[in-house]
Amino acid sequence: MAADSHCPYCALQCAMTLTPAPGGSAPGGSPLTVEGRAFPTNRGGLCKKGWTSAELLAAPGRLTTPLVRRDGALRPATWEEALALVAGRLADIRREDGPDAVGVFGGGGLTNEKAYLLGKFARLALGTSRIDYNGRFCMASAAAAGNRAFGVDRGMPFPVTDLDDADTILMLGSNVAATMPPFLGHLAGARAAGGLVVVDPRRSQTAQLTADGAGIHLQPAPGTDLVLLLGLLHVVLAEGLADIAYLEARTTGFDAVRRSVAPWWPERVQEHTGVPVGQLREVARRLARGRGTYILTGRGVEQHVDGTDTATAAINLALALGLPGRAGSGYGTLTGQGNGQGGREHGQKCDQLPGYRKITDPDARAAVAAVWGVAPGILPGPGVPAVELLGMLGRPGGVRALLVHGSNVVVSGPDAGAIRSGLEALDLLVVSDFVLSETAELADVVLPVTQWAEEEGTMTNLEGRILRRRRALEPPDGVRSELDILADLAARLHAPSVWPTDPAGVFDELARASAGGVADYSGLSHALLDEQLAAGEAAHWPYPAGSAGTPRLFLDRFGHDDGRARLVAVRPRELAQGAGPGELTLITGRLLEHYQSGAQTRRVPELLTAQPDVRAELHPATAARLGIADGDPVLVRSARGQVAARALLTPGMRIDTVFLPFHFAGRQCANLLTEAAVDPISAMPEFKRTAVTVERAAEVAA
Repeated sequence: MAADSHCPYCALQCAMTLTPAPGGSAPGGSPLTVEGRAFPTNRGGLCKKGWTSAELLAAPGRLTTPLVRRDGALRPATWEEALALVAGRLADIRREDGPDAVGVFGGGGLTNEKAYLLGKFARLALGTSRIDYNGRFCMASAAAAGNRAFGVDRGMPFPVTDLDDADTILMLGSNVAATMPPFLGHLAGARAAGGLVVVDPRRSQTAQLTADGAGIHLQPAPGTDLVLLLGLLHVVLAEGLADIAYLEARTTGFDAVRRSVAPWWPERVQEHTGVPVGQLREVARRLARGRGTYILTGRGVEQHVDGTDTATAAINLALALGLPGRAGSGYGTLTGQGNGQGGREHGQKCDQLPGYRKITDPDARAAVAAVWGVAPGILPGPGVPAVELLGMLGRPGGVRALLVHGSNVVVSGPDAGAIRSGLEALDLLVVSDFVLSETAELADVVLPVTQWAEEEGTMTNLEGRILRRRRALEPPDGVRSELDILADLAARLHAPSVWPTDPAGVFDELARASAGGVADYSGLSHALLDEQLAAGEAAHWPYPAGSAGTPRLFLDRFGHDDGRARLVAVRPRELAQGAGPGELTLITGRLLEHYQSGAQTRRVPELLTAQPDVRAELHPATAARLGIADGDPVLVRSARGQVAARALLTPGMRIDTVFLPFHFAGRQCANLLTEAAVDPISAMPEFKRTAVTVERAAEVAA
């Protein structure tokens, strides 16, 4: 029987119909056939990853039995052996060094139900504050900026279809043509009006869409996005383009922001960013005079040590133009991971309880504790964010045991070599996954779990729309759901509360625990979602009991107590000087064919054949200076490590920059080069500005 569900990859969550393959196997070995389904986000379209997504269900190396490390090697074990070992070791470590000696690392691809129960498990069954997730590498700066400015963090506070009628869209640091191709349909109106403005140091696939009069590509030096945005706001104010009536009625902080951008006149901005004065003025005027203007940010401007301030500068520009909270205009940020929105709402973050509540808020603690049937005092306080948590692994007084769910940290984390060393120093590493990822290879215990098409649940996409993930086939024998695993371990650890394992029951508890929170799901259930989706209706949070949801936020007021948005003055902490003599600036990012750490997509033959290894993108002039030809093996080095790659020459690169995708492992892992330096507000790592050298090598090693 066919099942209507959604893609397992990015936050666009393209709708698809999954049907058992005739004879049990479709071309490529998939047990299911995939068809795109008409839906507002993707309108029946899918990208390469979506079309091939079901092939992963039958990928070689699928885990179907627990693995336990014995005599230095991972060997098959029974579930009883594996869970008894995990529970016993966790109990010993907690008794010896306290609950914070155990850490939990989650993922933005987990369903809402899994993310919720993982947070509950950490705080009740383990009693630890040491929980965070890989969304810290993705959405942390955008979330911090949104909360600071609006009092709410919902990536896009309007339906994506609102973009269809825009004539001007400023896209900052997002290559949607590669990361979520069906999204491009929503840019068609702006392109037709000549109003697509793309900010990217590379002439990416999305930047190329501005050609032939469809828009403008601004190509600033890496790490100068904040200066660029300050310069755009300077022009808006200097030329009288700001919406003063809106600012007076709906915001606070404008005077301080006006003073903060005064030093950033266009000529000075050009000096620091490389963006010509004429382009700055043209873009500022276009934004102010567009009939429907939107500003959208992505990881390219956020994955910096000043990422929160850069996203804030984009919000300040949007507020000065009067865009947020108005029909036909707005500001948003493009969530990356499949459940990157829902995954940061219900307890995986170190400082958070379900409903996007603060764990330091006594009222929030009391409300959630009441749902869990425990005293508020037993809930731990705030923990530490991901990079700090990973830095504590195996260190005296730090984390001795780590449970990893839905993440491949040894590939995706900054300074990956140091992370590997920390994982190897642990007394206990437990990884739940469906393949033997690079992180799982280091584990003491590996627990095989269900994949996306084998489970029920919900996801929350980039618009804050809650979606139903539906089971299309039964999981292989020997595989268990993470909900079941967490409940089993909770019982073995004698945890308080009840531990439902049915996804609908877990969601019902999540809904109760979120009631009254910022991300309120209390009016929803699996049954109601099924009814609404069958009727073509949408469910956007907040969705309190008795409501019809909230497709568009901020139409009447913002999330702060006084209903006003906050403009926050931001300044560059230090002006970007670029790489030193003989160095280039490394930026990292995604390819069309791959996703995140590549643990999934590198197991799909069609995708791996198209992009089998890492390519270092260089400008031809840069390559000529270094004696490198297209296809040559190269070594890219930083102070932390080196990466073996092949050169890909493209005139779309800046001459001072090299680009590496971050989907590959081993000696091809881009994060061997990046630094564990973080934004002081969001704790987002610096992924987009690393000083490196590039040289021709004798050969490329895997």
